[in-house]
Amino acid sequence: MASLILLKQKATVAMALSLANDKNLSLKVKNREIEQDYYKNLIQNLTQETLYKNIWIQLFDEDINTLYRSWSHKHGDNLSNMRADLRRVARDKKVIYSISAAKFNLSLKAMVPLFIKDEFIGIVEVISHFNSISKELKKSDIDSVVVLNKEYTKQLEEPFTKLFIGEYYIANFDAPKELMEIMQRDSVESYFTKEHKIVDDMVVSSYELKGADGNLFGHYVMFKKIDSISSLDLEYFMFKWLTFGIVFVMSITILVSTMLFFANRRQKEYFYNIINSSTNIVVVSDTRSIIYANEMFFKYFSRYKTLQEFKQNHKSISEFFVKEEAYLQVDMNGVGWVLYMIENSKELHKVKLDIFGKVYCFSIGASKLSGANNHYAVVLSDITEQEIYKKELELLSTTDELTNIGNRRYFERKLKEEISRASRYNYPFSLVMFDIDHFKAVNDNYGHAIGDEVLKEYSRLVDSHLREADLLCRVGGEEFMVILPYTQKDHAKEIAEKLRTKIESHKKIISITMSFGVVEFEKDDDFESIYKRVDDALYSAKRNGRNMVIVG
Repeated sequence: MASLILLKQKATVAMALSLANDKNLSLKVKNREIEQDYYKNLIQNLTQETLYKNIWIQLFDEDINTLYRSWSHKHGDNLSNMRADLRRVARDKKVIYSISAAKFNLSLKAMVPLFIKDEFIGIVEVISHFNSISKELKKSDIDSVVVLNKEYTKQLEEPFTKLFIGEYYIANFDAPKELMEIMQRDSVESYFTKEHKIVDDMVVSSYELKGADGNLFGHYVMFKKIDSISSLDLEYFMFKWLTFGIVFVMSITILVSTMLFFANRRQKEYFYNIINSSTNIVVVSDTRSIIYANEMFFKYFSRYKTLQEFKQNHKSISEFFVKEEAYLQVDMNGVGWVLYMIENSKELHKVKLDIFGKVYCFSIGASKLSGANNHYAVVLSDITEQEIYKKELELLSTTDELTNIGNRRYFERKLKEEISRASRYNYPFSLVMFDIDHFKAVNDNYGHAIGDEVLKEYSRLVDSHLREADLLCRVGGEEFMVILPYTQKDHAKEIAEKLRTKIESHKKIISITMSFGVVEFEKDDDFESIYKRVDDALYSAKRNGRNMVIVG
């Protein structure tokens, strides 16, 4: 039973993934285009390509507002407060499939996030039901009654099948009426058991229907007449009922699996087409080598035409990893990179690959394949352009536009980092604050254009006389800061004095002088305290005549 439900869930996920890979659909979701005929054709194509004829889809924007429902013209309502599973998809940007109960039915659902490049723009949900499963079991003379727990029956507004046993809703259309009457006679709850039993010359077994979060939504109750089971010794069964129950379920599973093999061949080919049409790299690995790679893999590793050619020279894509902070490495604190992603699945992982001299950035995720020993699916999405743009934005946000040195935001971040490291590892560093003496007079007498040239010229001068590890930032109009790692205040004073004399003798653009305050990091300092102390030292230099260095 579990394998049949899992098969149906995977089929539902595959259909949702095929919709998510439709670029036209993603564009329509982003642009909020509601075209009923277009969506109906999508559903019709899915039903033609699969064994499942009862498929419903629902589309949401990035805020979980409904854009389209295949069963209703109603849209525009927000489901974020009603659907925890949709909130998870919007938050984690990952595929979720589950069994759940809503206001219409007990159903199987698959939810897939929609992206345009790296931008999350919405969610597509595919909904299917248990009827195809009960039809497959019927071919083996097994009748089914799919029962929704009564606490969820209360929330049904428009029951899909309109079938009930007392307070219990029945979720499959072909549930035999006589079996429903027997269940009502004996009490429905008595059939919710993991143990097999005999009822009115029938073998009965039950399977729990649980959601992704472990919630028990209902039970799949199966009936098979004893006289339809060949070579059954009933007396022996009554004596060894548990053993028979196990054999019975295994036999039915094998029988149904065999029957489905040929029927699902076309469906499997369809799933492979979905994977090969993906714009992402998809590989299957056993953590030692690659077992499968889709067509997109060879667009990046273009030296090779087949996986066999690739494996003659390389065992894994990890051979192409670039060692860089914030990106995934082959060894992550003693754990292999694939297992590390599995153990930290809630984190967003990135990897940088140098593929034959060209560097790419990918977002990367991994999941263990069910039914396979230590086989993992790894998906890589190209985010190279986004990473370049992100770095450009970061540079713009941390660089002073006029002088091209660090700005105040960058200084505050780096000073807090330096305080944290110095506190942890107990090493010295000093902070120097300086500004241009009488800079207002420079702007008043020469104009702001000359004032800007002064700031640029003397920033370059100061920066050229600092060590590589030192950091110069502009924190105000004419105010500057220098962080001096591994430097005690006596040495910092010497550096500041050297800078002061260089500035005084430079005399480019116009002749200026600067005043300096110097402090050394102390054990209990935080950002505010050390900033205040260096500011007080600079103020003291100003108050005592300017063009001097004061140590605080």
